[in-house]
Amino acid sequence: MLSEIRISRAAQPRTDGWRSAPITPRGATRLGISYRPRQAEALGLDVKHSLQRLLGYPFQLIRLGAYWNRMEPTPGIFDPSELDEQIDAAERSGKQIIVCVGALKTFGYPEFFAPAHHLPRALPEHTRIRPTAYTSLLAGASEFIERVVERYAARQSIIAWQVEHESVDPLGMEHSWRLDTTFVAEEVQAVRRRDTSRPVLMNGFLPVSLPVKLTQWWQTRDQGDSLAVADKLADIVGVDYYPRHALVGLGGMTLYLDGSRSPWAQRRLMGISKRVMVTEGQAEPWEAVTTPPNPRGLEMYSCRPHHVIDNYNRCMALAHQAGVSLEAYLFWGAEYWVLRATRDDASYLQAFARILNSAAGA
Repeated sequence: MLSEIRISRAAQPRTDGWRSAPITPRGATRLGISYRPRQAEALGLDVKHSLQRLLGYPFQLIRLGAYWNRMEPTPGIFDPSELDEQIDAAERSGKQIIVCVGALKTFGYPEFFAPAHHLPRALPEHTRIRPTAYTSLLAGASEFIERVVERYAARQSIIAWQVEHESVDPLGMEHSWRLDTTFVAEEVQAVRRRDTSRPVLMNGFLPVSLPVKLTQWWQTRDQGDSLAVADKLADIVGVDYYPRHALVGLGGMTLYLDGSRSPWAQRRLMGISKRVMVTEGQAEPWEAVTTPPNPRGLEMYSCRPHHVIDNYNRCMALAHQAGVSLEAYLFWGAEYWVLRATRDDASYLQAFARILNSAAGA
C-alpha cells in the first residue's frame, strides 16, 4: 500500500515528454473519446464548437450521453435536440457511436440525472434502490430508455447502448446509495425490448490500487461491483481505468494514490468473460477538487500530457498480459484538452493526435 502513495505539489512545470514517448500499436482496437456537454459547460467552453473541434481528429468511436433531466425537463416534455445534434455531427465526421441511455446515472459529473418530477425526494443513503420500493422511478427510467433507443435505433452509426454508469457502485463520494442489480436488470430489458440487434454495454471502475480495491469490495460485497454485474448482464464490459488520483490536499502538497504499476488491474481483467472495452482511460487530471485545475504554464500531477500516452500504453499491455482483446479504448477528458488549448497549451490534444497517428501505423 505504501508503494502506491505519492506526495507532491499538484501543479508541476510543463514538460514535453509526450513528444517522444513510445506508443503501443492499437491493432484492431478502436480509439475514441467520450464527450460530456455538461463538463464543457462547467469549463466555460462552447459545447457545439468544442465537439466539432474534437470530431476533426481521426478517431473511430465516440460515446455520447442521453441526460434524462435535460431531455425530460418537465412532465410530458421530451427534448432530444441536443443529442440529435451531437449524433448528426458525429455521423458527418464518420464516427461510430455508443449512446449511454442511463437512465439515472450517466457519465459526467454529477453522474446522476434523474428529473425532479420522477424523484421528489432524495434517495436515502446507505440503501440499495430496489424495483419493489421505487416502482414509479423504474417505470419512468424504463420508459425514457425505450424512447431513446426507439428514436435512434435506425442510426447505423450507433454500435452499442450503454445502460447506467458504474451501475451498482455508490455515486462517487457524494452519496452512499446504490442501485440494486434487479433494478439495473430491468433497465437492460428495456433496451432489449426496443433493439435486439445491438449489444448492451455496462461499465465499471477497475481497481488499480490496494486501498481502492479494498474499499470497492467492502462497499459492494453484498451484490458485487459494477464490473461483476456488467459481466453478468451485459454483452460488453466497459472498464474505467484511472491509475493516478488525488486523495486530499495538504497545504501546498497533495496526497495521491498511484496504482499504475500494481498487479490488481491485470488480475481483475483476467476474470472478465465478456467482450471488453476501456470506456474511460484517464486522460485528464483527477485532483482533490471537482473541476480539474487549469493553471497557465503548469500541468497537474495526476495526469500530465505524457500520461495520456502512458495510460493508453499500460492498458494495452495489461489487456495483452491478461489475454483480453480490447475492442475499443476511449480517452477520458477531451473537454479538458480543449480548455488547455485556450490557455496556449495544446499538448494534451497533440499527445492524443500522436497516439492516433502512431498507433494505427505502428
